[in-house]
Amino acid sequence: MKRREFLSATIGASLILPIASTLLAATTNKKKISVGIMTDLHQDVMHDGPIRLQAFLNEMKRNRPDAIMQMGDFAYPNEKNRDLIESFNNAHQNRLHVIGNHDTDAGHKKEEVISFWGMPNRYYSKEINGIWFIILDGNDKGSPKHKGGYPAFIGEEQTNWLKQQLIEIKGPIIVVSHQPLAGPMSVDNAEDIQKILSSASDKILVAINGHTHIDSLLDINGIRYVTINSASYFWVGSEFRHEMYSKEIHAAHPYIASTCPYSEPLFTVLTIDFKGGTIKIDGKKGDWVGKSPTELGYTDKTTIKVGAEIVPFIRSVKLKTTKRQMA
Repeated sequence: MKRREFLSATIGASLILPIASTLLAATTNKKKISVGIMTDLHQDVMHDGPIRLQAFLNEMKRNRPDAIMQMGDFAYPNEKNRDLIESFNNAHQNRLHVIGNHDTDAGHKKEEVISFWGMPNRYYSKEINGIWFIILDGNDKGSPKHKGGYPAFIGEEQTNWLKQQLIEIKGPIIVVSHQPLAGPMSVDNAEDIQKILSSASDKILVAINGHTHIDSLLDINGIRYVTINSASYFWVGSEFRHEMYSKEIHAAHPYIASTCPYSEPLFTVLTIDFKGGTIKIDGKKGDWVGKSPTELGYTDKTTIKVGAEIVPFIRSVKLKTTKRQMA
């Protein structure tokens, strides 16, 4: 099945996609576990980053998930952004951070991000109510395929650590990265990482990422790869610069002109239902602010398609497992 056909067939549907031997029912006494997810806020690009984040935090306060997570391109680690970063960290005792490629822009170092955000390391694992989250750093240097621009690579040290984690962790796993591990704009060694993950497909529930500001779902060798849309916008680039806000906003935030912002802050809640045997990603509706990519005549240089994956919303996804896999 082609990628677009798979996407169209799966969004909003219940799927029988095997996860052999996950033993979910034995991991916890809870019937459900949920995590609130936001990615690619781009506080240092958008004029309304704090408003978008607060909408997420308000919804999480009502929803009361077991953890909250931001998957990168969040906010520079500096005093200007301290209040915003602390508002996220103070919102939940279980908070997960992922380093994006833009979090070290403007001369910031990865070590600053780790310290300022309060991360245990640039890559790490954390268990929450029986579910293990393996957080990867897709910003390693040293890729033999690197052709300029931001690095997108899982280096040897981290790869060896990942292999060991997949051996040692017995419970169900969610793999998290900023850059995709499959599909367009994935890390340079995506095929190698996919083979490693597929070797533990009996443990891995899903792999999720941000980065591309799109909405998509892939199934490769027993692993589901889900891209969560940006909280803020789709990047169309300087070729399609246009204004959708006031001149004052564009003067203070010049990079916004190279985006198509979303009318609503996008985020989701991922819920694992032990009794029902499902993994659900909540949908979140939105629209374009100003001209859409289609109206601008935008076409992507990769296989990403406007209207298919390039959309101003997050679709609802429900992945269903069999009773044997949940036993």
